[in-house]
Amino acid sequence: MEIKKMRGVRGEITVPGDKSISHRAVMLGALADGVTHISGFLKGADCLSTIDCFRAMGIDIEVDGDNVTVHGKGLYGLEKPEKMLYTGNSGTTTRLLCGILAGQPFDTDITGDASICKRPMGRVTKPLALMGAEIENEYCPLHIHGKKLHGMEYNMTVASAQVKTALILAGLYAEGDTIIHEIEKSRDHTELMLSAMGADLTVDGLTIKVCKTEKLTPQDVLVPGDISSAAFFLVLGAIMPDSEILIKNVGVNPTRTGIIDVLNDMGADMELINERTAAGEPVADIIIRSSKLHGTEIGGAIIPRLIDELPVIATAAVFAEGTTVIRDAQELKVKETNRIRAVVDEFTKCGIDIEETDDGMIIHGGKPIHGADFVTYGDHRMAMSLAILAQLAEGASTLNDSKCVEVSYPTFFDDFYGLENN
Repeated sequence: MEIKKMRGVRGEITVPGDKSISHRAVMLGALADGVTHISGFLKGADCLSTIDCFRAMGIDIEVDGDNVTVHGKGLYGLEKPEKMLYTGNSGTTTRLLCGILAGQPFDTDITGDASICKRPMGRVTKPLALMGAEIENEYCPLHIHGKKLHGMEYNMTVASAQVKTALILAGLYAEGDTIIHEIEKSRDHTELMLSAMGADLTVDGLTIKVCKTEKLTPQDVLVPGDISSAAFFLVLGAIMPDSEILIKNVGVNPTRTGIIDVLNDMGADMELINERTAAGEPVADIIIRSSKLHGTEIGGAIIPRLIDELPVIATAAVFAEGTTVIRDAQELKVKETNRIRAVVDEFTKCGIDIEETDDGMIIHGGKPIHGADFVTYGDHRMAMSLAILAQLAEGASTLNDSKCVEVSYPTFFDDFYGLENN
């Protein structure tokens, strides 16, 4: 598709529900005793894959727009699926299911699309094996042999919410205590939701302790807007002249707000208003205005708080004066594509001065760029970041695949172009 150019964007939008919370609400709702009502659910392809998998294990799930009702059968109520579970493009579904299914009294097979079959699952299956799990293969398809699990004390080797959550979920079924030490704080939606549902779980700084749990109490879950989706409009509003965007109902959980901190460091004209709490999650409306950005350094403890937003943060860096350094971001290599390599390759097509490093990239910003024919690698976040980038490039740009945005933001281009003449 050709990326239509806009000149000045104004108005307000509400981005779709948080993908991470939507996944977890369905999963934990299925494991609860009774009915869980979810509002604001993200009907993206990834979250629908989670619904499909739990339906295949005997859970009745009703979907009405962005309202989802999950009829949970308890921690021990899942049924052996009749065929291999298919997780589509969803790494979250695949990895978190490993934690749930490792302790079930039946065997399960899991696979996904071509991209998922290339993504490493050993980072989850290896620590689960220390709890007694038996999972064949380090790449999909995975063969999970349900076993009795035991607790353990584990020092995380990567700052990954997916790995942490898989271990927490396995810990619900394990005899004895499961103690997890994070190296950096990663998103904590699982801990918040499980605590509200009555799990035997405590958090002390970077240490999570979970004990075998017999019952989860269903909750009504209000899913806030996904800050990872809002990120594209935060950057668009900041870099485009004569612009002001109000993004409503955005989840601002502190484990997810790294992009707000970075844009503030870069000099963005941004304001959080109407701050409140909904279903245990902090929420706010965010105003972003045209800004004169400058380069910055991004690394260390903040990386897990913005790992999914780094491609669009790199876009902001292109239009910032000076140099931006992104480091400690090796996790980008094992996303839907190697996002370090993908960003560098696609940005280079525009004449951007960008260097790839082992754990990130260096961007020398503030220089004119030209349009290009972009490849998205089937990666939703690459597609949306490149659409933002093209807005300030001289000449035309195209995307080879725009449908991949359906993974997390099916209405992205409608919302994107809807801002032009407001």
